[in-house]
Amino acid sequence: MDFSLLPKQIEAVFRENSLLAKSILSQIYQITPLAMQKLKRERIKIMNFCGSHEWTTTHYGLRYMIPKEIELIPGPGCPVCVTPSSDIENIIKLAMEGFRIYTFGDVFKLPTVKHYKKDEVGSLAVAKSMNADVQIVYSFIDAVDDAKHNKKPSIFMGIGFETTAPSYAILFERNKVPENLLFYSSLRLTAPAAEYAIKLHKDKGSIPISGVIAPGHVSTIIGAMSWDFLPKEYKIPAVVTGFEPMDVIASILKILQMIYTENISYTELEYKRVATREGNKYAQNAINKVFVVTDAIWRGIGLIPKSGLALQEKYSKYDAKEQLGIKDVPWDYDLPPNCKCAEVTLGMAYPTDCPMFMKACTPAKPWGPCMVSMEGACSVWARFGSVQKVLNIMDEVR
Repeated sequence: MDFSLLPKQIEAVFRENSLLAKSILSQIYQITPLAMQKLKRERIKIMNFCGSHEWTTTHYGLRYMIPKEIELIPGPGCPVCVTPSSDIENIIKLAMEGFRIYTFGDVFKLPTVKHYKKDEVGSLAVAKSMNADVQIVYSFIDAVDDAKHNKKPSIFMGIGFETTAPSYAILFERNKVPENLLFYSSLRLTAPAAEYAIKLHKDKGSIPISGVIAPGHVSTIIGAMSWDFLPKEYKIPAVVTGFEPMDVIASILKILQMIYTENISYTELEYKRVATREGNKYAQNAINKVFVVTDAIWRGIGLIPKSGLALQEKYSKYDAKEQLGIKDVPWDYDLPPNCKCAEVTLGMAYPTDCPMFMKACTPAKPWGPCMVSMEGACSVWARFGSVQKVLNIMDEVR
């Protein structure tokens, strides 16, 4: 097989197949009123759990193509958006005290609520401008390689979901991490956050979430069956979905079909070309050997039980918090004034509901964390939310 042709084949099937898109959209329009009757609701709320799904939805204008009665809301699937301000504040302090800090590019720009030394340092980017040793890396292995050579006391800022965790775990498991490199875990687990959001919508008395577009890349690790609690315990259809526009509209159709037929027993797997029901056992084993599940704080939201990963005691010599005596403190509200990132992250508001959106908060100068990452809903809406662009795409599809 010539793998160089694969991207073009994917584009041909999942982006440029207008006949297939028309067929799926036609079926969506036909079944939506039937699903609404079944639910006895005037609207059907579906959560895009993942920031990449929000990107696809907004970039391709999918909200404008589906019936207005279907409400696609963002979800908490952006790891940068939910990294607590206190974690970044701790890392900034360590950078200013002389540690070499390795971080991904998005975290580099993440603003904090409390600043190091009053108003001076409110992000790693500012810390670097004041001569702190902050290095942007593409992966944990880049940090490991660099730390081996420079011998300097160093810390890696470990954020991400289950997709990223194996890349950390495998290096620890194989004893490849040098002792001068500590690991600051801000890893989070996706399923507990999805469950939290679903309960919140119900408790707040808003329209309940009737379907979840589950994250495709996370599910390549944990497996589609990890989302079975949604159909089994909550009777909410869940579809593990890829990241092309055709993936997303196909999943919306599948969710509506599940609602209408009331056949809601297991998670559907739309992303079969990559994910499986069982997931990647090798990666799961690596995670379980190296990390332990803990309660964790999500930015703007607070503590979600059993939603984080910390290094097991066997690897405690690498644990930055333990080795440096960093104590977890009770969560305090950690968003800047007037920021609605928490509501946006949980699907309780859209980015345009925030008074700071595209005023004091822009991709060039983020006020809140959802404007930082390429997966943040506010950043996605700021960069791709143009109505005219959406209308152009609709004309092409029609």
